[in-house]
Amino acid sequence: MSSPQGRTPTLQPHRTKKDESFLGKLGGTLVRKKKAKEVNDLQEEGKNAINAPMSPTPITLDPEETLLEENEERTMIDKASREDPKYKELKKVLIDWINEVLVEERIIVKHLKHDLYDGQVLQKLLETLAGCKLNVAEVTQSEVAQKQKLQTVLEKVQDLLRPQGWPIRWTVDSIHGKNSAAILHLLVALAMHFCAPIRLPEHVSVQVVVVKKREGLLHTSYVTEELTTTTEMMMGKFERDAFDTLFDHAPDKLSVVKKSLITFVNKHLNKLNLEVTELETQFADGVYLVLMMGLLEDYFIPLHHFYLTPEGFDQKVHNISFSFELMEDAGLKKPKARPEDIVNLDLKSTLRVLYNLFTKYKNVE
Repeated sequence: MSSPQGRTPTLQPHRTKKDESFLGKLGGTLVRKKKAKEVNDLQEEGKNAINAPMSPTPITLDPEETLLEENEERTMIDKASREDPKYKELKKVLIDWINEVLVEERIIVKHLKHDLYDGQVLQKLLETLAGCKLNVAEVTQSEVAQKQKLQTVLEKVQDLLRPQGWPIRWTVDSIHGKNSAAILHLLVALAMHFCAPIRLPEHVSVQVVVVKKREGLLHTSYVTEELTTTTEMMMGKFERDAFDTLFDHAPDKLSVVKKSLITFVNKHLNKLNLEVTELETQFADGVYLVLMMGLLEDYFIPLHHFYLTPEGFDQKVHNISFSFELMEDAGLKKPKARPEDIVNLDLKSTLRVLYNLFTKYKNVE
């Protein structure tokens, strides 16, 4: 039988409350599945953009790292570089150094980018190293206040580094944006400038991925950044003295300087029936430096303060660091050389320390 409009009538089934409840649950499930698919599609978009055919090597990023606004750019170190043992060592050495410097502040750093981005730790680190007080708020909660603090801290850093020509490879935005490469560049520069008593791994490079969203698509580019070179090259940005000139332009006079310093140290070590013939090797364990300070300042150094027969790198570093403390107690400036370099038989570092002693004590009998 036809309807008045000439169409076959559609029979509407009778729905019970139970049916409506089931349909409601089904609708909610479909909505959730649709949202989950949108998230998965977005993550897949990021993965496809990152692992495009032009990419040198596929990398894995956290999903949130690819959730960008239009024209927003994000920089990150790729996974392969993050797993590199030398990169891990660099981070560990810097974290240990920061915690040692800030031990009196009761500050403990565990993750560089998460603990340093807001400027609080960087402020304390710079104030402690430089012996200054920055005019900034102690506690900053808002992003604007954090960036203002960072601006003040980084301007002070730039003032310190400018005379040495160290390249500034960080900004307020990159530090606050938790850019690991920028934070490491900053810390390496500070460690070198303040002659940190640490040994940074040499020739540490990372592959940095730059992701930018344009017209709804993610575009990537790759840059290799060198975080450390050689210790000599990095220190050279800050430290040019008579010994640099001697090594670079007058190596023929080096033997004369060494002979004068050997005569000086033996004049005092002979009192203990000790004698030096090789400066770079015989001072490498720190024992003679400690004994020299006792002889020059005319006091006895209890044997439990240092290792008379040091075993291993750490005990040698301890001895040299202890001798540096004795030098500072005697009114000498903190040596520019690092204990680790002397342990590693760096002749120039050893000569610098001995020459400082010679300058002050050359007339002491």
